[in-house]
Amino acid sequence: MLKKSIAASILISALASNSYAQVDPVAVKYSSYIDTISARKHLSILASDEFEGRETGKPGAAKAANYLAEEFKRLGLAAPVNGSYFQKVGLEEKALKFKSFTVNGKPLVYLQDFYARSVAKPVSINTSEIVFVGYGISDAKYDDLKGLDIKGKVVMVINYGEPSKNGTFTITGTKENSEWSKNINKRFDLLRSKQPALILAVNERLAAYLQTNKGHVGESVLGLKKEQATAPAATPIIQITNAAADQFLKPTGKTFAAIQKQIDTSGKPASRVIKVRFNTMFGSQSKDVEAVNVMGYLEGSDLKDEVLVLSAHYDHVGLNPAGPDKVFNGADDDGSGTTGVLELAEAFTQAKKEGKGPRRSILFLLVVGEEKGLLGSEWYSDHPVFPLKNTITDLNIDMIGRVDPLHKADPNYCYLIGSDKLSTDLHKISENANSTYTNLKIDYKYNDPNDPERIYYRSDHYNFAKHGIPIIFYFNGVHEDYHQVGDEVSKIDFPMLVKRASLVYYTAWNLVQRAKAPVVDVHKD
Repeated sequence: MLKKSIAASILISALASNSYAQVDPVAVKYSSYIDTISARKHLSILASDEFEGRETGKPGAAKAANYLAEEFKRLGLAAPVNGSYFQKVGLEEKALKFKSFTVNGKPLVYLQDFYARSVAKPVSINTSEIVFVGYGISDAKYDDLKGLDIKGKVVMVINYGEPSKNGTFTITGTKENSEWSKNINKRFDLLRSKQPALILAVNERLAAYLQTNKGHVGESVLGLKKEQATAPAATPIIQITNAAADQFLKPTGKTFAAIQKQIDTSGKPASRVIKVRFNTMFGSQSKDVEAVNVMGYLEGSDLKDEVLVLSAHYDHVGLNPAGPDKVFNGADDDGSGTTGVLELAEAFTQAKKEGKGPRRSILFLLVVGEEKGLLGSEWYSDHPVFPLKNTITDLNIDMIGRVDPLHKADPNYCYLIGSDKLSTDLHKISENANSTYTNLKIDYKYNDPNDPERIYYRSDHYNFAKHGIPIIFYFNGVHEDYHQVGDEVSKIDFPMLVKRASLVYYTAWNLVQRAKAPVVDVHKD
């Protein structure tokens, strides 16, 4: 009765809207299988203490993977990996150990003053100088590296951005930033090409990040095995806080903030050699880690060779070593997205059972390792079960069960990211789905290429977008319990979870039934 009443309510609302001619009663009928009762059941299991925070490579994540595979089997989805629902992800854990990291004899503290990922080979440095290279930019209009030889040296660089004064960027001479800001790896690729011994990247957000993630950012780092083969000679990068940068810059008599302001105000580089005693010694040890992506496949009809991917990450950050609450349950991040995919799977499988299945095939993809660096989705995009050339779109869900501070007064919203980055068709399909059926307030704040959070690059959809596959990312924004023990099922707004999942559903329904797949016709950052 509940499911039928929900479907009837949606149909009445849609028929009353200005989009009467676009309403598909069949789509509305099967949307009723996306409901709060089954969503609460799934999420209460996935975000329970029994699943121990679902950390990649740990028993809790394995329990979650088994639960998800059983649900796909129950729904009748095909097991697409040689008869299995599991795709093994080639991971290794590298434990990064620092024997020393001192500046002018003062020890700095790992995971407090600085942070680094694993390295390919041991590093030992004892030097009396470093080279500060500002923003690390070498451009016709502005060059931090002019006249500098950094081969074999320790260099310090501002982690992100470029010189700007009063909102005007030095390189472009406009309010639009350049490729140096838009491409987060551009400066590091340039610096590495000049073969320094070590890169110290000043990251103004690092101190807050390490504090927020205290307890689940540690010395051990997971990575894909391919990294051994592709980056053995890459110069190590260590991120340092502003306070740590001040220790290196102390001999200049200026703070890091003062030097950065000088660069921005003048529009001129402030690169220099700094006489400072710096000693560090560190290295990594590695071991293999077992982890899997979980996927279920629903075959289409006349366009079955084309595949729509509906994705979310099922992993979270694991156990809490301090405090009375021992589990980071991750109900919103991303138990809510994982639950959303299960709800979508139920709706589409029921439609097919009743002869209303999709023309295109659907891959329900639940990936591991997102919290460790988008590892599961990167592995899938490098080892696709279905050819990427046949993948028409990825609709990715990461956090749809809560309300962020900006929308407390009106929770009827959803952030959308990426819908217009590669395909104007996809953006129109998304807008029409919302105006016809769900009538959420769509917030494109994080879709702005100049938004400092850079959300477009920070969830699993990006590993499809970088291959030219159109994507949409659905997100409720960051709230006070993000990566905290308070991310509990009791705080989930299930009606909003269902409504946001319904937007994904209606967008997906159009994509798998329409005559033509979205055309890739733009390339935005």
